[in-house]
Amino acid sequence: MLDLKGKIALITGASRGIGAAVAQLLAERGADIIINYRSKAHRAEEIAANVMATGQRAVLAQADITNEEEVGKMMQNIATNLTKLDLLVLNASGGMEKDKSTDYAMDLNLKAQERLADLAVLLMKDGGRIVFVTSHLAHFYGQKPVSAIYENVAASKYAGEQSLRDRIPKFTEKGIRLVVVSGDLIEGTITPKLMERANRGFINERREQAGTLPTVADFATAIADACANKSLRSGETIFVGSTEW
Repeated sequence: MLDLKGKIALITGASRGIGAAVAQLLAERGADIIINYRSKAHRAEEIAANVMATGQRAVLAQADITNEEEVGKMMQNIATNLTKLDLLVLNASGGMEKDKSTDYAMDLNLKAQERLADLAVLLMKDGGRIVFVTSHLAHFYGQKPVSAIYENVAASKYAGEQSLRDRIPKFTEKGIRLVVVSGDLIEGTITPKLMERANRGFINERREQAGTLPTVADFATAIADACANKSLRSGETIFVGSTEW
């Protein structure tokens, strides 16, 4: 495992759920944490307090990652105040929101991921790592069936993953590795709940089919391990939960 002491990790969507759990785990392993959040400052402050309780630094970084100007300011602040970045965890995603345009999924899951990765590598040195967080439904998009309500999300996250994979040669030139972590439905998270609303019984059906569903702790641990496992090759995919359906 990589020694995370002295490392600085930027986690997108880190004010709740999986992102918050990853922030805690990386801090416990010795990393300082940049907590990106869109609007819930009080939640981000709670996560920051938890990180600092481990003895590590916590930096709050408000930015809607679909907003080019806000992301640019966030990355400039990191460059000015922290001078470097060792780990980028691309956790924030979405696309099922009712109040967003039809382009929002691609803006968030493709364009925003590209922008963040391209800006992050400018601050990374040899040994840096980018971890892209996705779902099995997105990772296997086009190969396996996906619910209609999740179609746009799956397509856009698949596009985001492929675009990052296309950047592997550029990452490799700087000694930076890309690792993908893909999960089955995660117990207690918002996406399965939204899918359940559209199709009652969906979660139980998948649970029975898979045998068990991963928890937030399971998924967060896999993501933290992806940040720290030095044996992982660039482009490698870690699967959490069953990939059969």
